[in-house]
Amino acid sequence: MSAGQPVGIVLVSHSAALATAVADLARGLAGGGAAPVAAAGGTEDGGLGTSSELISAAAAEVDRGAGVALLVDLGSAVLTVKALLAEGEELPEGARLVDAPFVEGAVAAYVTASAGGDLDAVVAAAAEAYQYRKE
Repeated sequence: MSAGQPVGIVLVSHSAALATAVADLARGLAGGGAAPVAAAGGTEDGGLGTSSELISAAAAEVDRGAGVALLVDLGSAVLTVKALLAEGEELPEGARLVDAPFVEGAVAAYVTASAGGDLDAVVAAAAEAYQYRKE
């Protein structure tokens, strides 16, 4: 892992619009932030679904050598990322699937990465979003 470089964040959604909106929200709430974030939503033809090609391209785009945190919205997105991780060649070294709520986890991950947190800290911050109560 590359010290001093930010962790990259990839937001994998079945919807390109949703992935882009969550990336915009995270950047906005972090005051712009310093971490690279990319949306990997939908399919190549603009439909609903997930695309291993779009996910791989987004991960390559945000990779600065400090690891890449991949947050996903629904079940088949999880399966697609797991398949890419199992192949071992399509995602950058240090790529990790994060078990976290999509929106809250993305914001927490982005804020932590922008503050200089390493991959473990980014993953932990995103996972802690499960504890956010809305009552």
